[in-house]
Amino acid sequence: MQLKKNVIFLAILIASLSVKYSYCQHENKNIFKEVFKEFPRQEKDLRKWDSPVIADLDQDGHVDILINDHGYAIQVQWNNSGEFSKPYDIIMGDLHGVSVGDFDKDGNLEIIMSRGGGSGSNARNSKIFRVTKDREFIELEDFKEPLAMMRGRVVAFIDGDNDGDLDLLNFAFPDATKKGESENYIYENDGKRQLILHAKLPAIKADGQKTLVTDFNGDNVFDIILYGNGVLKAFKGNGDLTYQDVSKKVFPIDIENVTGIAEIDFDNDGDFDLYITRGNDFEIGETFYDSETKTFGLFTKRGEFQFEDLEVGDVLNMENFQSQWPTNDTFFIGEAAYDYEFKGETHSGKNIRLVNSDALGFPDHPDYKEKKGWYIGYVGNRKWRIGGFLWAPATGIIHGVESYREVKHSEGLEDILLENRGKEFKDVTKAFGLSNKEHTTAVSVSDLDNNGYQDLLVVKRGDLIHPNESIIYLNSKASGFKKLEKHNIISPELGAIGMAVETFDYNQDGKVDVVLGNERGKWHLFKNELSEAKENNYITVEVGISKTQKTSALGALVEIESCGNRQIQRVGSTGASYSLSHNNFVNFGLSNCKSIKVKVTWTNGETVSKTISTVNKKIKIGI
Repeated sequence: MQLKKNVIFLAILIASLSVKYSYCQHENKNIFKEVFKEFPRQEKDLRKWDSPVIADLDQDGHVDILINDHGYAIQVQWNNSGEFSKPYDIIMGDLHGVSVGDFDKDGNLEIIMSRGGGSGSNARNSKIFRVTKDREFIELEDFKEPLAMMRGRVVAFIDGDNDGDLDLLNFAFPDATKKGESENYIYENDGKRQLILHAKLPAIKADGQKTLVTDFNGDNVFDIILYGNGVLKAFKGNGDLTYQDVSKKVFPIDIENVTGIAEIDFDNDGDFDLYITRGNDFEIGETFYDSETKTFGLFTKRGEFQFEDLEVGDVLNMENFQSQWPTNDTFFIGEAAYDYEFKGETHSGKNIRLVNSDALGFPDHPDYKEKKGWYIGYVGNRKWRIGGFLWAPATGIIHGVESYREVKHSEGLEDILLENRGKEFKDVTKAFGLSNKEHTTAVSVSDLDNNGYQDLLVVKRGDLIHPNESIIYLNSKASGFKKLEKHNIISPELGAIGMAVETFDYNQDGKVDVVLGNERGKWHLFKNELSEAKENNYITVEVGISKTQKTSALGALVEIESCGNRQIQRVGSTGASYSLSHNNFVNFGLSNCKSIKVKVTWTNGETVSKTISTVNKKIKIGI
């Protein structure tokens, strides 16, 4: 009898373990997997600028990636049938917004890149390169009337007057010497390969020119939303490349501290709603500390600083220390404040190991303003002192810190979901399960599980001292959004700040993947292995140019109807703040539906409709 009981107990135990193992296996499948072989990268922690730009630059049927390591280079990673090349430099230096489009209708795509202006000391205009189908980059000459010289920020090719060619938004960080004059330039395409200054948007302050191009009133004319510094602003397009401020009419309240916006038809009612990320930047002199890992993180900028002495011991291990030119490599060590000599490049994050005997003491009266940079010294009793004078934002990680006082940090802000009610937006954040208190920095919209409803991928600012895990909200239709746990989209680099994300199907398996690059970190590519995405059907619509007027796919509206469910997406629309993509491969999840109607409407009004009876494939509409 006892043997029988033991056998029964063992059988139950095995069954229990099998169920648990099966459950874990299912859970493990419900993730994104970071891939490395398919995505070679620089193994350096570099500053970033905005979301990567997605476009099939060589028009071989596979979308490529443009990545911007701020102050270093804009690079392309060619997509070779689902495997990316190593990054290839297009242009070096201080670059900001990027946009892709065939503005001259020669059959090749052009890339426009907005150049920084050296904080006002080196105003420059945007550069344009033509990309040939054999992957050659040709720098174009300036127009007869060159694009404006500026501290460049935003560029976006859009058909703002619905005439079938691409015009240009070209916005700047305000230059003090302009004395309040607007530098938000709007250029009209004259159809003769020239972009002519046509109008301006009103002037903004500081970094308030971040841009979302959308159509919030459904009149098929592009509207513009500006954010960043100050209150969120909405400008209605008049159809002639002029715009009217309607902020007070369309937004329910004044919305500030906006870090990113993406359009999303979350309820599939045929209009574009808005998801808004919000957060605060780090404060000057802000520090973070984890007593379990003994990890210390610091942030400072614009002036003199000195942190509390850190108890570390004989050896100071610093990770991912970053500041910008001209003090990116300026470290003064010990009482004598001798120069620390770096071997190799100093643009990326620096890992430094100092022994106390090489760094004894600290200057009595350091002239931080005369000799700007970092000052580091061992001051006895196992303690180290860090001070200096830096203008640009600076960050760093120190390991092995025995203790540090408790620091209070600012509470996170709530993101906002605005439902489009035709003439105005309504805040429905709480009603759809999206209330949170985080500092968030970016958002991307895609149907990650192919259930026929668009989901949200949100990037958190982070705290420097921990890996930064993004947030995924899956759209479950009637019950709103639900947070997906343990999805594995994590930036593990310490000292990095949440910034850049984009979603796209890099390997054409019908599941939307993720590329992420946090500020002062590395680029990461995550392959979608969500079990829901594998089980549900999909369709990928490749949008070509229109048949009659050869209108660009950029900005075209793609609509599908599948088993009573209606979805819309816009070619090129992303959550980027300064840039605009040209991803003409539009992915739709279909749940278990197998028959769909597809309609493409180009910006000039041309339309094509098709009924499709086979799914899980790519179809092309246009030429």
